[in-house]
Amino acid sequence: MLRDQPILFTPIYQSRVWGGRRMETLLGATLPDATTPFGEAWTVSDRSEAQSVTADGVSLHELWANHREEVFGKALLASPSPTFPLLMKILDACDDLSIQVHPPASMAAALKGEPKTEMWFIAHAEPGAKIYAGLRHGVTRADFEAALQNGTVAEVVHVIEARTGDCLFIPSGRVHAIGAGLLIYEIQQNSDTTYRVFDWNRVGLDGKPRALHVQESLQSIDFTDFEPQVQQIEADGTLVKCDYFDVRLCDQVGAVGEAGECVTLAVVSGEISVGDVTLKAGDFALLPASMDAVSRTVKPAKAASQWLEIRVPA
Repeated sequence: MLRDQPILFTPIYQSRVWGGRRMETLLGATLPDATTPFGEAWTVSDRSEAQSVTADGVSLHELWANHREEVFGKALLASPSPTFPLLMKILDACDDLSIQVHPPASMAAALKGEPKTEMWFIAHAEPGAKIYAGLRHGVTRADFEAALQNGTVAEVVHVIEARTGDCLFIPSGRVHAIGAGLLIYEIQQNSDTTYRVFDWNRVGLDGKPRALHVQESLQSIDFTDFEPQVQQIEADGTLVKCDYFDVRLCDQVGAVGEAGECVTLAVVSGEISVGDVTLKAGDFALLPASMDAVSRTVKPAKAASQWLEIRVPA
């Protein structure tokens, strides 16, 4: 089943109370219906509740479990993960998300959750859009608990003015929220554990208040994490390099990785071509290890085209 072309999956769209329609208007996506507020597109997902499948009916899990060397490369043969270790999404926030936290590895099992470290690349930011990340300098756990009691949690969380092209790293334990007016590409560990600590006193799509996880959040939040800043792009385009993913921003013609290496491309603006495949903004494509060096050449098909290169560290 050797593959010499990029592998594309059908996006899995998720309705959210804070979602909208900008994946349709900004990215040209064909959404499942004409009215639902879609907040997330799970573009590369190996989870039982949302499994990525190719146009010819092959699941990401099938590739990971049974074709690992030819698709993901020898370097990942020894990975102990039973599923592909990353989950990739596009998020459309037309309202503020809940202030939340993901459990760190040291606490996740005890809380019956999964750790989740993630990063955000802001593909579109409307004027005045904000992201919330970490605590304001000097805020203590006691201060945070008092803010929970009087409904002023947003006042003790650090606020960053968001701009198109910004990137923010969100390690497990960092309290955070995506603000309204943002279209974000999210690369994360393959986890769906989120503890909401404050949800702006709103109700869900069913008209009922959404569940909060205050005690789990208090056990997970890093109360020494003050005022993080956006990532600085390195000379080679690196945005984030951590134990779970290596993400680079690219805009120049060139070969992506080497034969024998698996790289996922995510087009954030414009249009690019890889081999015989054209990818537009919003498209994710997995370049399998079996692709030869010549087929890996990426060419911008439009001016100002940019894409992310995403790798799983060996």
